[in-house]
Amino acid sequence: MSITDNLKIAGQYCLPKHAVSRLVGKLAAAEAGKLTTRVIEAFIKQYQVDMSEALHESPAHYPSFNAFFTRELKPGIRPLVEDAMTLALPVDGTVSQLGPIQQGRIIQAKGHDYSARELLGGFEDLVAPFKDGDFATIYLAPKDYHRIHMPLDGVLESMVFVPGDLFSVNPLTAENVPNLFARNERVVATFRTPHGPMALVLVGATIVASIETIWAGNIAPTRQKEVVRWDYSGDEAITLQKGAEMGLFKLGSTVVCLFGPGMLAGFEPHLANGVTTRMGQPFAKLAAKP
Repeated sequence: MSITDNLKIAGQYCLPKHAVSRLVGKLAAAEAGKLTTRVIEAFIKQYQVDMSEALHESPAHYPSFNAFFTRELKPGIRPLVEDAMTLALPVDGTVSQLGPIQQGRIIQAKGHDYSARELLGGFEDLVAPFKDGDFATIYLAPKDYHRIHMPLDGVLESMVFVPGDLFSVNPLTAENVPNLFARNERVVATFRTPHGPMALVLVGATIVASIETIWAGNIAPTRQKEVVRWDYSGDEAITLQKGAEMGLFKLGSTVVCLFGPGMLAGFEPHLANGVTTRMGQPFAKLAAKP
């Protein structure tokens, strides 16, 4: 690793990440007219954002940076895989890691792994269904579409907010900060599906101003310092169809997907570390039911 990379990593340990992230969040929510438009235009140029896919292509349409960052796409621009036995990719992004959950551990990067129990907030009843299951981690870069969608039909069973750090989640940090996804602030949503259990973990990061779900609105940031869990059943049960939006990031981050043992026949063979993903495209094959 270069001296510059070492300095970038070391700087993250020193940076007051929560304070900086909350300040950026306030600025991103500001409606400053032409100044906001100029900031959005600069961002589009810097990160080569493809605005031809956006429902509203003009930067001037967006009253705040957050409105731009969480922009909707044009209808049909992300066609959903129709095969009932194929999961749909939940986000635009880049594959970080994917594979089996082994001995309760999830691969973060070469030489680094972390505990599924820690990732899910320490709740044993949430961890047990994923023992010997599979995982996939997808990183959302600044240029990406930042809404998260369902890989398959599911009924929401629980949501957990886990407070934590706000390290960057870019590839450099993932390769060099131990336990990254299990130490950062995150929101865990677990689902019951016709084929087995599924969890979608929305991981916060430096300058990620908020994490939202469609059923509860803004979950983070919060002054809450303890793990909080909500369980859903009966009249509170929420069913989301494959491809439906389930949440969003205001400024980019990472999604970790967990699937129960024997649920998947395998991830799509072209998916590997560094491969670009597009929401709605084939993600994995479901195993045939016995």
